Amino acid sequence: MLFKQLFDKESCTYTYFIADLDAKEAVFIDPVDTQIDTYLDLLKENDLTLKYSLETHVHADHVTASGQLRQKVGAKTAVSSLCGADSADIQIKDGDVFEFGKSETIKVISTPGHTPGSTSFLWRDRIFTGDALLVNGCGRTDFQGGSAEDQYDSITQRLFTLPDDTIVYPGHDYNGRWISNIAQEQTSNSRLAGKTKAEFVEIMENLNLPKPKLIDMAVPANRYCGIDEEQASQAAEQRVEGSDPKRQTSSMEELVNQVLQNITEIHPTKAQDIISNSEVVIVDVREEHEFNKGNIDNSILLPRGLIEFKINTIPELSDKSATIIVYCHSGKRAALSADTLQKMGYTNVLSIAGGYEAWKQNV
Repeated sequence: MLFKQLFDKESCTYTYFIADLDAKEAVFIDPVDTQIDTYLDLLKENDLTLKYSLETHVHADHVTASGQLRQKVGAKTAVSSLCGADSADIQIKDGDVFEFGKSETIKVISTPGHTPGSTSFLWRDRIFTGDALLVNGCGRTDFQGGSAEDQYDSITQRLFTLPDDTIVYPGHDYNGRWISNIAQEQTSNSRLAGKTKAEFVEIMENLNLPKPKLIDMAVPANRYCGIDEEQASQAAEQRVEGSDPKRQTSSMEELVNQVLQNITEIHPTKAQDIISNSEVVIVDVREEHEFNKGNIDNSILLPRGLIEFKINTIPELSDKSATIIVYCHSGKRAALSADTLQKMGYTNVLSIAGGYEAWKQNV
């Protein structure tokens, strides 16, 4: 086996490289776009095929290289289904297992808190924690739908239940530290050791950290796996809307089916009736190039991948009790978006069944 912990000085990000030299297969965890040449050289030098590029979350401090690695070497990109990165090949869920090499496995452990989709990866005796758990710290929870309560539960109930000698490989460090282990973080982490949930929440609510300098660019870019938005949106259409069934992932289909049980879908004629007779906010969750080809009158453009990031900039969505109607091309992205809005506290969200295509045929 070949294992490397790589470091990007600009963002203080750790990237992890795991390879089975006999089977010639490899995996990256949290690759950074500015280091793409280093990654390609590693693969070439060892004659390796990159099978997966795994993301612990949608990052706010750097742009991922996963999309470029997909384009250049055919690796599959994998991001939590809760991250809104619809163009990723695999929408990962808690408990998923990635197999590579002769007999290597990486287990997914959902660790929300820093973001709702934050994920840790367990390989052998090593846990790659992203921003969920850092050396003597943890990721902030004051943006991107973060939750200090969820963070505390993820760390204490999921990560701290691993064996004491499990090696902790964090997503970042700003003080020259490379690794830790579970026992060390349980006993000496300044934010967690001996702290109740209430004490932890108070600490996190009073960090008063500056806004990440790359957040305005990094978060939207990472929702598209770090590649050109037009290319990524085409991939999203193929996966989410079903224009190319061979490329769909079962995890996305399962997610949509689950979401449909939790949201309210309405027929286009019902939507038209509501729009005509009551005050309503209409939200188009497609991409801009789709919106420009045709849309429902008075719609607000808010692409599915940018909902959590941009919603606070839209005055019409400041009232969480307002009636909101969402739509996309054929209904799937709208269903996912309606579920997201409900989880953000919006209480009257409706999704148009069949999307804009059904609207054009029925209204």
